[in-house]
Formats: sequence, structure tokens, C-alpha cells
Amino acid sequence: MSRGLEYLDLLAREAALVEFERPLIAARAAGAPAGELDELEQAKLLALRVRALLERRRRREEELSALYDTAGDLAGLRDVDAVLRAIVHRARTLLNVDVSYMTLNDPERGDTYMRITDGSVAASFQKLRLPPGAGLGGLVALTGTPYATANYPTDARFEHTTDIDGGVGDEGLVAILGVPMRLGSTVIGVLFAANRAERPFAREEVALLLSLAAHAAVALDTARLLSETQTALAELSAANATIQAHSASVERAAAAHDRMTALVLRGGGVDDLAADLVDVLRGALLVIDAQGRTLATARTPGCHAPLPQAAETTVDEAVAASRGQRRGVRRNDLVIAAIVAGADNLGALVFRPDQPLAPADQRILERAAQVTALLLLFRRTVAEAEAQVRGDLLDDLISRPVRDADAVRDRAARLGLDLDAPYVIVEAGDDTGDGLRQRAVSWARSFAAGRRGLATTRDGRVTLLLPGEDPARTARQVAGELSRVLGRPVTAGGAGPGRGTAAVAPAYREAGQCLSALITLGRSGSGAGTAELGYVGLLLGERRDVAGFVLGVLGPVIDYDARRGTALVTTLEVYFDHGGGLAKAAEALHVHVNTVTQRLDRVAQLLGDDWQHPRRVLDLQLALRLHRLRSVEADHV
Repeated sequence: MSRGLEYLDLLAREAALVEFERPLIAARAAGAPAGELDELEQAKLLALRVRALLERRRRREEELSALYDTAGDLAGLRDVDAVLRAIVHRARTLLNVDVSYMTLNDPERGDTYMRITDGSVAASFQKLRLPPGAGLGGLVALTGTPYATANYPTDARFEHTTDIDGGVGDEGLVAILGVPMRLGSTVIGVLFAANRAERPFAREEVALLLSLAAHAAVALDTARLLSETQTALAELSAANATIQAHSASVERAAAAHDRMTALVLRGGGVDDLAADLVDVLRGALLVIDAQGRTLATARTPGCHAPLPQAAETTVDEAVAASRGQRRGVRRNDLVIAAIVAGADNLGALVFRPDQPLAPADQRILERAAQVTALLLLFRRTVAEAEAQVRGDLLDDLISRPVRDADAVRDRAARLGLDLDAPYVIVEAGDDTGDGLRQRAVSWARSFAAGRRGLATTRDGRVTLLLPGEDPARTARQVAGELSRVLGRPVTAGGAGPGRGTAAVAPAYREAGQCLSALITLGRSGSGAGTAELGYVGLLLGERRDVAGFVLGVLGPVIDYDARRGTALVTTLEVYFDHGGGLAKAAEALHVHVNTVTQRLDRVAQLLGDDWQHPRRVLDLQLALRLHRLRSVEADHV
């Protein structure tokens, strides 16, 4: 194994940092020349960068997995203490610190107390209470701003007290990071990560701890809401008069909930929900998606309230406010409830009531927004399942004629793709004959989905349809990334750009031909479009862009002749016609040999020093012939 390849082996084995010095040390011991040592040094630095990138991605995956697990804990919240302990433990694990802990504000005493610790060993630390503004945690709770210190005992930014410094000292903590736990604009506590030795905290670690703090705040708020609900139910049971006063609205809300539940169970859609809602709440309703496009409208029979318009100036601001507050908001005569699923903004219900809504009726509207989110998620899931069962959309576009272009466009739109916008087709494969495995297919689907494109596999090759206008650049990106994923060379051919449903199949064929040509030409492991293959691309391309080929190969020389009145094109023709002989070319042109030499030097300046390389000569000769033919045709016209 060459020393350069040793670094790939080290990366594959996930070797320790110190092992990356071994090839360089061995080369020096063997007396390798300075050039080879420099190349090894560059290879080492590149390998270390790749290792760092892989490590960051692995850590990011761990962080996202932890956040996903935390979200799952919240979704099935039964024991708030268990959820909070899990969050504190994940903070300690993900930030790789010695201790993590959580403090909560005590509204009655006006200070902050320790709620949960993980990794703590000192009883005095576990019983600490922090006055407002005291210590790092007290300052975070007071200001609502994250604070970090690499050495808390010596950091003069914080108000040190005997109790706090004693507890921190007993625990042996040195470096501390604290972030606020917020509910709206209110800070309810602080989440900490601490180390028993000096260390800085990176911006990414602060962001991660803030995310965990947000989950913790949601868990506490959910527990509070459950507690408030139980208290309200107890009060309602004890106060029959209050029950009677609110019975109408409760029954109304229950009936609305039952109707919406039944609608979901019978497979109803957003239109059905809108019709049911205006039957319960009198008024006019507009349902819009995240882009402000109308999904459904409905109006109570006999209602004179005009339908809301998505273009009304208050809507965008109100939707953002409703999304942030997780409840409906009122703007003039409109009540607006955001349709949200987790962090995914799906749209909004914009309702103009016949008369002012009571709070209970507004909650019905908010519940309807939640049910609408479910319906939209169901619709998205159904679209994805349908694409898998019937073969994905790209496979349909490639393998059969498009009979209903509007239906195909609608299917593409549900996947976030506009087929009337420019797109490119890339086909990727290798020259082993074994075909690409499932790992490549999974990567292609993920890569395409992240760019609102499509991916499929056919005959052991991966095909992607991606928004864009540069097939060559996209092909190079696909070849490079897929080669890294599989650990072996993958070649990619690109075609396009195209528009519309009918252009997909021809572009697919052209991309496949381009891929085959690259492998045949010995360019395995690279990516290119047909326009970059010279005369081969001219022969393979569906559109036969002769003018583009001529300008791409000979354009600088043609432009120079046009500007300067020179005869470089003619000189090249004669030079090639006489087998590259300077004397014979000079005789045919009736000029001195030095003149031909000077003209060819100018050609080298315009086209590059390698213009006489065999791989370029054929392109140049073909371009000269096509240019001459086009000039003759133009003269006849």
C-alpha cells in the first residue's frame, strides 16, 4: 500500500489522531525526497480535514437523534420528571461534560432552586439555591441570556457568593455553560453543562443546549397544562353552577371535536373540514398552505361576511404570531390559527366570524387547525406511499408516455417539484458491471429529496431529476459525493436543462449516453454533461447544438479574427490540411514561415498551450469544418 493510500485506510478504520503522523514519520525515516514529504504532508492535512468533517457529521447525527428521542419523550409524556432527567442526561452525554443540571425559578421565594442533577457527587451543590442575578445561573435566569465561562472561580463577570462558590467548589466545577429555559418571553429555569477542568464551549454546543432547554420547557409546560386541566376538571365537578354556565360551550366544543374526529376516520379532506367548521362556527373561512396558496374556502349559508383574502396585509404577520404562540390570534375582524406540525409550518386557518368569537369557539378553531395539520400530514404520507407502490414519479416519466401532463405536474407539486421550471437529469453508475447497491439508492433518494428532486434506479444505475440549469456541475457533484459514500469511483453523466413533462425521457436517454461515453473514454469516476464531451457530446446530444459546439471549441479564435481582421481560422485550416507542416502551410498561405509560427502562437494564447494535444485536435478540426460549412450557408443566404 502506498503511503498516500495509508491515509484512506486510516480514515476507513477511524484511526486515532496520532496515527495520522505515522506515514509521514515512516517516509522521513526512509529518506524520502522533499517533494514526496510535501505531498504526504498535504495528504495528511486533507485526511485530517475529512476526519474532522466525518466526526462533525457523526456528532450532529447523535445530537439530532437525541433531540428526536426527546421529542418522542414529549409526545408520550407520562412522567415529567423522567423526561427532564433524560434531557439533563443527554445534555451531559452530548456535550461530553462531567456534570449537567437544571434549576427552576421559584415564584414564591423569588429565587432559583436545583431541580435535577446528573453526574453530581456533592450534597451541598445539589441543595443550592441561587438569588436573582447571583452566580452564572442567577444571571442567566435574570437576563434570559446564555452565559459560559471556561473558569468560573476566577471569572469576575459573575456575582460570587459564599454558598454558590462553596457548592461549586465542593463539586469541583470549573467550566460552566448555562442557557435559559423559556416559555414565550418568560424564563422558567436554566439548563447547565459543567466540567471539572477548564474548557471553552463552542457556539454549536450553546445551540444544542438551547434546543434541549426548549424541550425541557415544553415538558414543564405540558405538565403544567395537564395539572391545570385536572384542576379545572376538579373545580367543574365541585361547582355545578359553573358547569351549567359553561355546558353549552363545552357541548359545542365536544360536538365539534366528535365531528372532526369522525371526519378524519372516514378519510375526509381539508374541504370537508372547512365545510364542517363553518357549520359549527358561523362565518367565512379561508384555508391556506405555507406559501399562501388557497387550499379550501367555505362560508356558512346565509352568512354575509366576505371571504378572507390571503393577500390581506395582516395575514403573514398574524400567522407568524399564531405559530409562535401556539394559539389563534385576532387581527381586526379576523381570527387566524396557524397549522403547525412540530416545527413544520403547513399554513393557516383564516376565519371571519359573523359575530365576535367566544374563547371556547376560538379553541374550536385552534382544534380545527390541529386536525387540518393531521389531514395535510396524512395527505403527504399518502402521496409518498403512492409513489413507492406505483413506482416513483421519475420512473413513470421515463418509462411511459405522459398522457395527462396536469396530473403529473400535480404529483410532482405534492413532492415539492415544479416540472415547468428548469431541471437537469443525472445518471450515475460504475464500470464494474455489478450495478450500484441499495446504499447508493438510499443516498440518491435522500440527496434528491433535500433538493426537491426525484430519484430512481434502473438497470443498476441511479437516475436523478434535480432543479437547476447546469447538468455538468450537478453531474460532478453527484459523482464526487456518491464516490465518497460508496468508497469507490462512480461516474455521472448529465443532460438538460429541460422543462415540462415531455422533456424528461429524452434527457434521461442523453444522460445515460453521456455516462456510457465517459466510461468508454476512460473518464470513470468523473462527472460531465454532453456539452463537455466535445464532438462526442455533439453526436450524443438530443438537441445537436452545432453553433454551441463551434463556439465552445473555436470561439476565442473566431472572435479574435472578427475584432482584429486577422486570419487565424484560415491559418488553422491550412495548417491541419497540410499535416501540421509549417513550411507547407506558409507556402499555401503565401506568407513567411515565421508568420505562420506567430499566428499559431496567438492561437495557443487564445485556446491554451495544449491545443495541439490529440484529444483536442479532432474537436478543432471538426469545429473548423462546421464553421466553414456554416459560413458557406450564410453566404448563400
